[in-house]
Amino acid sequence: YGMKNQTAINEFILLGFSYGLQVQTLLYLVFLVTYMVTITENAIIIFVVKRNRHLQKPMYYFLGNLSFLEIWYISVTLPRLLFGFWSQIMTISFSSCMTQLYFFISLMCTECVLLAVMAYDRYLAVCHPLHYPTIMTHRLCFQLSILSWAGGFSISLVKVSFISRLTFCGPQIINHFFCDISPVLNLSCTDMSLAETVDFVLALVILLIPLLIIVFSYCCILSTILCMPSSQGRRKAFSTCTSHFTVVIIFFSATLFMYARPRRIHPFNFNKIVSVFYAVFTPALNPLIYCLRNKEVKEILRKTI
Repeated sequence: YGMKNQTAINEFILLGFSYGLQVQTLLYLVFLVTYMVTITENAIIIFVVKRNRHLQKPMYYFLGNLSFLEIWYISVTLPRLLFGFWSQIMTISFSSCMTQLYFFISLMCTECVLLAVMAYDRYLAVCHPLHYPTIMTHRLCFQLSILSWAGGFSISLVKVSFISRLTFCGPQIINHFFCDISPVLNLSCTDMSLAETVDFVLALVILLIPLLIIVFSYCCILSTILCMPSSQGRRKAFSTCTSHFTVVIIFFSATLFMYARPRRIHPFNFNKIVSVFYAVFTPALNPLIYCLRNKEVKEILRKTI
């Protein structure tokens, strides 16, 4: 990241969940099971989408992308946390902290763009069904997925390069279970207004532009569905969008709450609870939402299993 590492301290202590041994054991088991379930669910979706001819459609291509992303997303934070529970070693080096921060933010930004791309795909499918096959070609699908990944990783690179140039000189305790932006920023002992402004502006850009695309897409989808003559057609069109819409609401409500506001007003323990929800449980929920709400996927999963 081209970091000018003038740090007075070269490692941090992740406070994590400093409760009694019984609570820690329970949390360890909950997080371990969640991690294994998430990896399995998302791997199954990727496998089923890849193997099945009926699912060679843009919607499922993007769903496979999302599942691949979720596997890495949860892997950036949880194995490190599980290791901390198991070994009681809570220290993390400066470079590891910045690396974790970079990949976590990259994947989160990528997911923002990917959810907007999926909304655009649904908009084309519902509002322009006759032109859909000619517009949403394999090539365009590939380009849109590359755009999502490249956009997410580029924006994160800018954010983290500004943060990594700050000087940290203690206390070295991060009151969180992974290196997230605000807890790291709050440990800086140099003027961090530039890093904070860059982070805030980029957070708004990467959250609000995809969100506007999603809102516009769903306004068009809703008006098209309401104008459909048959109730069966309305129900079918609506069912292809509900799972994506549910995922969007869960993801954006948590991320807007966490990242699109000034840094100083965070009560950290409350932050940790919100972070557990979007960093740990959302990747486990998403495949369930997509599979339970989608007849085609449910049917194919039943056959495959």
